[in-house]
Amino acid sequence: MDEIWKPTAEDLEQAIHKQLPDLIETGLKALFVGTNPGLYSAAVGHHFARPGNRFWPAMYRGKITERLYSPFEDYKLLKQGGGLTNIVSRASKRADELSKTELYEGADILTQKVIQFRPQKVVFLGITSYRKAFQENRAQIGLQERTIGESEVWVLPNPSGLNAHYQIPALGKIFAQMWR
Repeated sequence: MDEIWKPTAEDLEQAIHKQLPDLIETGLKALFVGTNPGLYSAAVGHHFARPGNRFWPAMYRGKITERLYSPFEDYKLLKQGGGLTNIVSRASKRADELSKTELYEGADILTQKVIQFRPQKVVFLGITSYRKAFQENRAQIGLQERTIGESEVWVLPNPSGLNAHYQIPALGKIFAQMWR
């Protein structure tokens, strides 16, 4: 396991435009897709690492992981049948800094990954970025009509601590529904 550490302000500044490696392999039950890495995650090199992000608590509450994982254990998700990637690979301070072109190009790249690795489900974490990247303005939370290759497409709420609409118990319930 990687050593847990907190990035400095300088580490965060240097993380702009860094990329996180995908955690992906063929035949996953679900490929979880964020919008793009935040600076904190890019600085430490692990997905959903910013304190206050509710991804890992939602995964535990949704019974996807057997215990609450630290972001520094993100690689262990593969053994549970889950993978991690992003629509756009470059890190930024805020997702709203991404251009439409980046989102469209990211959607094309992601589509190719999904076709190559064939997860059962592609799970987007955030409806706004999904709507923009895939030009699905009427998408709602839950299972979508569209597929990517043979993979089901799900849209779940963004687990960021900034998304006050969904608290951890509600996120856990939605994550569990998708995982079934």
